[in-house]
Amino acid sequence: MITLSSDFGAPYPAAMKGVILQRVDARLVDVSHEFPRQDVRAAAFWLREVLPWFPPAVHLVVVDPGVGTDRRALVVRAGDHALVGPDNGVLLPAARALAAANGGTDSPGEVEVFDYAYGDPASRTFHGRDVFAPAAAAVHEVGVENLDAADRLSTVDEYEAVTFPDPSLDGAGADGEVLVVDGFGNVVTNIPGEALADHVDERIRVNGRSAPVVRAYAERAVGGRLVTVGSHGNVEFAVNQGRGDEAFDLRSGDDVRLSW
Repeated sequence: MITLSSDFGAPYPAAMKGVILQRVDARLVDVSHEFPRQDVRAAAFWLREVLPWFPPAVHLVVVDPGVGTDRRALVVRAGDHALVGPDNGVLLPAARALAAANGGTDSPGEVEVFDYAYGDPASRTFHGRDVFAPAAAAVHEVGVENLDAADRLSTVDEYEAVTFPDPSLDGAGADGEVLVVDGFGNVVTNIPGEALADHVDERIRVNGRSAPVVRAYAERAVGGRLVTVGSHGNVEFAVNQGRGDEAFDLRSGDDVRLSW
């Protein structure tokens, strides 16, 4: 299996699939091609949440604001998985999550990173087609377990890695940051869901706006603001059948203060 993820929309992913299918007979699975445009951190977050649910695969990721520059192309081995994409940090959170899931407590997030050497591509604006798709096909062909001996790959110790900010909790509340806003308008923060454990069915304040803490969206009337814990395990702000980003006036990167 080769999965494909990008911020391309359409029709660019079709060209990447064509390149891969000319080289290998792989099952191709789209994760998403609608990641926020050029938002490396948002893509890194969603990939960390989604890819660990896959069986062993090669994961092609192209969210690449630096396309055409001298940034490197990487292949990252994470247990039985490999990730292929630009050296801008987007690969590492998902790779570490995959490695941790694969190795358990004996291998908490250990990964191996390789530089993929490529020649002069046909285009300096579409490395997804001309660099990363061929690289993903090559990794699929040689096998994840054989990357150490693969042509064009050399081990590297220094590489970019997206990190997520740490929240701050105290007796009066919690300070955090909006990591992403999903397609429903749900506002996902970096505050762990455990912070709400003692406040379910209570009202709290989000940057001064009052809202109840609930277990499910439908516990609130349609159109009502709410605070809950999302499937990712973090605190999120939402509206039942509405948009939390609009109701709470929050965007990715904004600071948030929860007050009990």
